[in-house]
Amino acid sequence: MRPLPTAPVAAGSLIAGYAVAVASGSRPLGGVVLALGGAWCVRAWMRRDGPRTALALAAAGFGAFIFSHLLALAIGPWPSVILVAAALAWAAWTRSDARSAGPRALAFRPPAR
Repeated sequence: MRPLPTAPVAAGSLIAGYAVAVASGSRPLGGVVLALGGAWCVRAWMRRDGPRTALALAAAGFGAFIFSHLLALAIGPWPSVILVAAALAWAAWTRSDARSAGPRALAFRPPAR
């Protein structure tokens, strides 16, 4: 069985965390959503790729969170969150998911018969 990709969870937790914070008016509640998604990803990275990759990707996620606040001053909150979520998804895919998915993970042709 192929491992679940972490890129959508990492990006989705940034987006969902912000959405929950805006909808509920509670920044701590949005932080809980973000932390739960991040913890799931870190656990998956630790199992699959080891502590070095897990730490690097966790730092990228934390950096994305911080950068989204700074970038929001220039382009607005939602565009900022979407942009950093996409960057985090790319980092998670290239550093972890693509490696564990195998060489045919991005094959866009049907399998040979």
